[in-house]
Amino acid sequence: MRFNIVKSNLVKSLAIALPLTVLSACSSMSDSDEQSQVDTNAQITQNAKDAQEAADSVQVTAAKRAAAIEEEKRQELAALRAEHIIYFDFDVSNVSEHYGAILDAHAQFLNANPDIKVLIEGNTDERGTPEYNIALGERRAKSVATYLENMGVPADQLTVVSYGEEKPADRGRSEAAFAKNRRVVLVY
Repeated sequence: MRFNIVKSNLVKSLAIALPLTVLSACSSMSDSDEQSQVDTNAQITQNAKDAQEAADSVQVTAAKRAAAIEEEKRQELAALRAEHIIYFDFDVSNVSEHYGAILDAHAQFLNANPDIKVLIEGNTDERGTPEYNIALGERRAKSVATYLENMGVPADQLTVVSYGEEKPADRGRSEAAFAKNRRVVLVY
């Protein structure tokens, strides 16, 4: 009987100890799981914050690059406007080789910026009839337009007009004044 009492006490002790052990094990796992969940949530929050900072950085970088490109375009256009006049000899409508580099720069700019259009104004000095000078001014402007088209500039970016002798750059009657009036002006 003593054995049964010991056995019974042992069974009772086990019956009480086993659930307490399991419960304490579950409880410690629960604390561990909670900490793990807190760590995971913190990592997710940090990852989202890092991703947002990276996206903001990319947007700022893209905006700065776009502004730099726009500023570069403005500076290039300003430089082209500074060298936008092609001069011609008396009664000549062919573009001189001297102006090839200038027209090449204009062509390169226009090819890189297909949304920009240019007005090509042909002008002459006052010698000759008004009709002849209008025709000569047009030939000069078309000569420049042809040069640009040969450099790949689409014709729809170019508009040709002739003013003949109507818009002199210099109203003087000297050869130097006449030379300033025999020109094509590229107007952006």
